[in-house]
Amino acid sequence: MIEFKPDMATYIRAHAVMTAIAMAAGMLILWVLDNPHIWTGAVGGFAAVALRGWYMADEVMEEVWTLSGTSLKGPYERKAQLDEIVKVRTIAGSVQIITKSGNKHLIKYQPDTKAVIDQINTERQKRAA
Repeated sequence: MIEFKPDMATYIRAHAVMTAIAMAAGMLILWVLDNPHIWTGAVGGFAAVALRGWYMADEVMEEVWTLSGTSLKGPYERKAQLDEIVKVRTIAGSVQIITKSGNKHLIKYQPDTKAVIDQINTERQKRAA
């Protein structure tokens, strides 16, 4: 059995990127609205993402996925049978699993998404053989 646990450094890095985008978006919106205090968009963007990151960190760090010989089990009773998985890909520091029925799952904040994909695909190939 293999466990995929979220990585705090990857979580912080993702939030740093979100912070930069939120700050730029906030300033752009205020500039378009012709607000003389454009800098407050940066403060607002930073505060919003920092608060979200702090608030969600404990919950997100507990979202562990487990890969067994037949399935991938995640938090909140999420489950994907290995023979039902049609696509496994990277999305910004996370691994997305897509099943035949169209269900999509994210294994979030993985430091090495390629290694996670390789492990899942290896188990899928064992199952198919």
